[in-house]
Amino acid sequence: MSSLTIAGLARAGGVGVETVRFYQRRGLLETPARPIRNGVAGSVRRYDPEALRRLRFIRAAQSAGFTLEEIGELLQLDAADDRARAREMAGRRLSELDRKIAEMQAARTALARLAQDCSRSETGPCPILAAFDT
Repeated sequence: MSSLTIAGLARAGGVGVETVRFYQRRGLLETPARPIRNGVAGSVRRYDPEALRRLRFIRAAQSAGFTLEEIGELLQLDAADDRARAREMAGRRLSELDRKIAEMQAARTALARLAQDCSRSETGPCPILAAFDT
């Protein structure tokens, strides 16, 4: 793969063209210069394999729950090989994920209890609906 158009880059990265443009506006992806032919700038920008690597990096970091700001910092750390800072960021992210998992488990327990209460009675207000109405 020598170079890709923005559509090819987006397709290879599993995103839409507007997502690529959004990442460019946020400074996460470079916007390549238009090629110059006969002294005139061409119309089609070409993206190199590094752009695809960065796009995949961004998507993987998003899947791990990092914000775009954090991803920008991770990209800088990748270039600087700052493992200590990367570990610190990962540890903070793990703590946040653990907190969210605990919240979701509590919500699941509460909803399961409401569903069980609802199945025990056929009269009166539905415990599920009543819980959401308060």
